[in-house]
Amino acid sequence: MTHLTPPSSNPASNSVAFTRILAVGSLLGLIALGLAWELLLAPLRPGGSWLALKVLPLCIPLAGLLKNRMYTYRWVSLLVWLYFTEGAVRAYSDKAPGNVLAMMEVALCLALFTACALHVRLRLKAAPQANQPVADPSPEHANPSQ
Repeated sequence: MTHLTPPSSNPASNSVAFTRILAVGSLLGLIALGLAWELLLAPLRPGGSWLALKVLPLCIPLAGLLKNRMYTYRWVSLLVWLYFTEGAVRAYSDKAPGNVLAMMEVALCLALFTACALHVRLRLKAAPQANQPVADPSPEHANPSQ
C-alpha cells in the first residue's frame, strides 16, 4: 500500500513558507520605506512629494502574494528591478539621508527578488514530488525473502 506524504512534514514546504514570508515582508518593507522616504525622512520637496505615489504599483501584487499565486511571484520578480534601478541611481546621486534610504531600497529589492525566484523554483520542484507515492515502511510490506 502506498500513500502520499503530508505537505506539512516536507522540508521543502518549510522552505516555500519561508520564501513566502520573506517575499511578503520585503514587499511590505518596500512600501513602508517608499512612503516614509518620500513623505517624512528625505522628501524631494519640503513637506513631502508626489513621488510617494511610486509605491502604488507595489500594492497591486500584495494580494497575489498573500493568496500564494505563482503567477504573481513570477511577475513581481520582474517588477522589482524598476525599484532596484531607482535605488541604485539615487544611492549614488542623492545626499544623506537619501542615499542611505536608497541603499535600503536596493537591499529590500534584492531580498524580494531572491525570495520570489526561490519560491517559484521550490514550488515547481516540489510539484512533481507531491504527486509521487511514497513506499509504506510498515512491517507488513517487509521483504518476504528475509
